[in-house]
Amino acid sequence: MTLTNWAGNTTFHAKDVHHPTSLDELRRLVAASAGVRALGSGHSFNHVADTTGDLVVLDRMPDQVEIDSAAATVRVGARTTYATLAPRLHQAGFALANLASLPHISVAGSVATGTHGSGDAVRSLAAAVSGIELVTADGSLLSLSRGDADFPGAVVSVGALGVVTSLTLDLVPAFELRQYVREGLSEDALAHFGEIMSSGYSVSLFTDYRDTRVWLKREEELADPDWYGTTPADGPRHPLPAMPADSCTGQLGVPGPWYERLPHFRADYPPSGAGDELQSELLLPRRHAAEALRALFAIGDRIRPVLQISEVRSIAADDLWLSPFNGRDSIGIHFTWVKDVAAVMPVLELVERTLAPYEPMPHWGKLFTRWPECPGSFRALARRLDPAGKFANDFTRLLLGE
Repeated sequence: MTLTNWAGNTTFHAKDVHHPTSLDELRRLVAASAGVRALGSGHSFNHVADTTGDLVVLDRMPDQVEIDSAAATVRVGARTTYATLAPRLHQAGFALANLASLPHISVAGSVATGTHGSGDAVRSLAAAVSGIELVTADGSLLSLSRGDADFPGAVVSVGALGVVTSLTLDLVPAFELRQYVREGLSEDALAHFGEIMSSGYSVSLFTDYRDTRVWLKREEELADPDWYGTTPADGPRHPLPAMPADSCTGQLGVPGPWYERLPHFRADYPPSGAGDELQSELLLPRRHAAEALRALFAIGDRIRPVLQISEVRSIAADDLWLSPFNGRDSIGIHFTWVKDVAAVMPVLELVERTLAPYEPMPHWGKLFTRWPECPGSFRALARRLDPAGKFANDFTRLLLGE
């Protein structure tokens, strides 16, 4: 059977696919393999998880969600999805500080690729990790905690260091949010970009570089009827204007639990678009936001023919070596493209050239063509933990400059 990613644009080349059912079985498999990679929920759009060796899928490993109320942490198995985890945390009175727009994705895969939600004061999903366990090249189990010298390199690692088996995440008290959709944000309003993005716990702009709407997630009611010259949506909205909003989380300012408002999409519906799309995302220092967005609006006529929608989000800095947010408060400019690689790639290259002056970093799980320089600290860690390149593939060799 041919194995592809969620979108179907990437076919895996593994000689064998394994579904270990225990940690011991996984350790034996890794120790015996000449080349191995782990596959999460398959929501990457490039070859980050590919291998010509053994592909490991952890979907048959024991389920693991262990809440430590005293420490305000949770230990989860790598296979766990946010959709599975979030309601259990809420029931126990806890929350994660942030979630991605899709709750269907696995914790380990999201963390390894630097995936994020949105919020000026909220960091990426990976920044919530306080402990990580992984099976290294010789089958050993390596445990690292925040404060350990190698920890900042092991969290966002694109699978280059080993197979992650569990993560420990920081928790916050459970909370409620209200979600508003505001329509008609003008390009002139980019002069107030900072104020707009800090107007809620989580804020997203959805634009085709002509028309822009705002997804505003707040703890308090929105009292201003003329908020930045916009009008309130008169009903639920989908980020893609032509799509019905049935799959979207509750809007119209109705309060709800954090895990039913932070994502854009409901966990009990299939993911947005059902794979009929390609995705790219470039992460820039926040100080460049308004100028970078104006540059994209200027080439909007070139972008729109292959664009379904673009989302702009804000993410706080972290200290993880391979994170796109390492040492810099950032914005993410995300592109949901039509599913036509030949048509999309020239436009993606144009977007990358346009944003090149603004210090872009790619999302490691999405399409990009320009490789940033890999931090020397991460290169040294990968060579030390995996000297023979057991976890290497074409993606990591490009990343590490090999």
